[in-house]
Amino acid sequence: MNWISENKITIVGLGLIGGSYAKALKRLGYTVYAIDTNESSLKYAENHKIIDKGFTDVETSKINESDAVIFALYPKVFINWIDTYQKYFKKGAYITDVTGVKSSIVYEIQGKLRDDVEFIAAHPMAGREVYGVENSDDRIFRDANYIVVPTDKNTSDAVLWCKQLGQILGFNKISVLSPTEHDKMIGFVSQLTHCIAVALMTSSDNTHLVDYTGDSFRDLTRIANINDSMWSELFMMNKEPLLYEMEKFSNEFSEIKDMIKNDDVDGLRKKMKLSTLRRSYFDK
Repeated sequence: MNWISENKITIVGLGLIGGSYAKALKRLGYTVYAIDTNESSLKYAENHKIIDKGFTDVETSKINESDAVIFALYPKVFINWIDTYQKYFKKGAYITDVTGVKSSIVYEIQGKLRDDVEFIAAHPMAGREVYGVENSDDRIFRDANYIVVPTDKNTSDAVLWCKQLGQILGFNKISVLSPTEHDKMIGFVSQLTHCIAVALMTSSDNTHLVDYTGDSFRDLTRIANINDSMWSELFMMNKEPLLYEMEKFSNEFSEIKDMIKNDDVDGLRKKMKLSTLRRSYFDK
């Protein structure tokens, strides 16, 4: 399957990311359907021309006409959905996802999926601290990274198709990682950072901090406004890589603590210079 304007696409899960995918694809001329349990979200998306038609019932949806199906569901819900509803997929359809963990779901889904349908995993590294299709905005993809996560079961055509999806959605950089590489990386750049933000916000019960803080504190804790249901599931499904990164961070934090305790100004400045150098790579 190539990305042509006649393609019909179904998005399962019409929240912030699913809605942003829908908005981008609809703007590009694709026919976009959506499946979600929240009828008001579907009506909002229909009324605002984000999708062509929304469905709360899989059996009556247009999924059997869709050339591609994009899943924006929690990991466990995604697995259960495949168990229950994969019979409705169109023969030859590609399916992909936006899920934040891979090893714990990709192999299981590929192992149980019909032979005439191919699942190629992906992870859009984009988001906001707000939720729901009402806050969807495909502009969040413009400076963002997009990761394709194939396995040995994937064909080269599917990998190319998934890369092209990232391109047409407008992502800035597209990379390819194995599920194991993805989960190790995501444990550091995403899950660890959310843990740090949560710990920072829960380490003080001073309700007047908002009266004193500057931009640095606001920037550092932006992601502490967190969906506890989704992120707790992601943490547990990526437990070992996350714990590994947390231990490394704890050791590094202890080193800095000891430098301050022991008046090691030279060591502290060396750490800061290394931090500044590594952060500069993100500004290129």
